[in-house]
Amino acid sequence: MLTTAASQDARSAVLLADIAVVLVAGLVLGRLARWLRQPVVIGEIVAGIVLGPSLLGRLPGDPTQVLFPADVRPLLSAVSQIGLVLFMFVVGWEFEKQLVRPHAGLAVKVSLLSVAVAFGMGIGLAALIHPAHATVAGREIPFGAFALFMGTALSVTAFPVRARILTDRKLMSTRVGSLALACAAVDDVLAWCLLAFVSALVKADGDHLALLRVGALSLCYVALMLFAVRPLLARLVRLPAALADRPALLTAVCAGVLLSAWVTSWIGLHAIFGAFLFGFVMPRQPDLARKLRTPVEQISRIFLPVFFIVTGLGVDLGALGTGGYLMLVSAVGAACAGKLIGTMIPARLSGLSWTEAWDLGVLMNTRGLTELVVLNAGVSMGVLDGTVFTVLVITALVTTAMAGPLLSARAVDPPAGRLSSPERSPAAGSRRT
Repeated sequence: MLTTAASQDARSAVLLADIAVVLVAGLVLGRLARWLRQPVVIGEIVAGIVLGPSLLGRLPGDPTQVLFPADVRPLLSAVSQIGLVLFMFVVGWEFEKQLVRPHAGLAVKVSLLSVAVAFGMGIGLAALIHPAHATVAGREIPFGAFALFMGTALSVTAFPVRARILTDRKLMSTRVGSLALACAAVDDVLAWCLLAFVSALVKADGDHLALLRVGALSLCYVALMLFAVRPLLARLVRLPAALADRPALLTAVCAGVLLSAWVTSWIGLHAIFGAFLFGFVMPRQPDLARKLRTPVEQISRIFLPVFFIVTGLGVDLGALGTGGYLMLVSAVGAACAGKLIGTMIPARLSGLSWTEAWDLGVLMNTRGLTELVVLNAGVSMGVLDGTVFTVLVITALVTTAMAGPLLSARAVDPPAGRLSSPERSPAAGSRRT
């Protein structure tokens, strides 16, 4: 008994040291990324890869294994899930229908076609690589589930990174900027719907009755959240006592987020969907952003670097080999082609100039943290092996990093007269990048 207790204390101590290392590494490389005019998330992703087997693990003595021993990694993963769930709650809370309304028709058209073309590219890539990566942890992955997941992984985009780029380049009020935010809002919904479907399909494992059960329970839970939980939350935040006692309200909301995440996990979906849905039904009074959303976002910022490190520990560039690097080139090419073609064609046909269509396509091609959320869901569902996971993480990193340099000079210094509404999205300054 004493030995077991001592072992648990030792693991807890290592976990605390690991979190400290993660926070410092994320801070340093995040600042470096900002200095290089890249989103902070780029530096934090790179920090995870640097501390993983791709770099640190190749030094004598395998420092990665010393810093992050196998028995501590499940604890790190659990900590990272807290940051991820809280982040997804903020994503759902900051989804604003007002972003879509000014450009609803074009935003839906661009989003649907860009997702469709990129999804098709992902299925094509899946057809090429599935035979060599069909078995994960001794389990055979059906081509249908693998192809749907690959299509979803290549078709997602990142609202937070896009909003940060638009703010940095002073594009928030341009026609391209406002349209990019509208497309991001539509893309968010499409991405999570696709991932929810793939999640249900994989969990059902070919059992049609189980798939129907997951679908029926999911619809019931969405209805419960929309028609029961949302009114209750609206009443709760209007109570003077609730607003006055901010710590109690913050605790209640965080408990609700975690409980909602558990329910969707029990249903057969990933926990992130419950957190996103809870955020989606939260009231949007302006004072709540200061009292609740900002503190929750700050908490998630502390834990999210752990999520990047856990992701980086699964990335091993040295193990790719020639075939893996060919797959990486193919994945980056398919991801870029899908988003650029799927965005530029409808944008150009709708009256945007070639420059505006190009800039919109480049912005739609950013994947960032959203892609990592999808990929980690794929690993937890047992759809991706280590090689495919590594390839797709690097694809997310490359497509996000290339956005800033590829924006046209006109986008970097937008001319006067091209501005639409001066209204700025409230999410732009607060979403994690």
